[in-house]
Amino acid sequence: MDTYSLLREIADSWGLLAMFIFFLGAALWAFWPSQSEARREASMIPFKDWENEDSTHSDTGTKDSGKKRAEKTEGRKNG
Repeated sequence: MDTYSLLREIADSWGLLAMFIFFLGAALWAFWPSQSEARREASMIPFKDWENEDSTHSDTGTKDSGKKRAEKTEGRKNG
């Protein structure tokens, strides 16, 4: 048996098993109950900068005052 065929057989059987075990371990680690806080923080990343005073709208390139948004939000809470 030549070297290529031997390595091919090892990769087909043991390589697949090793990749599956790695995938299973990564999935278990990601969804482990102790990781729930990290998942919650990661899910809030898109909303992290909503409280800035001045933010630029990416679609129009205009400035919008965070103070105006805060006033609107306050009006909803008080009204």
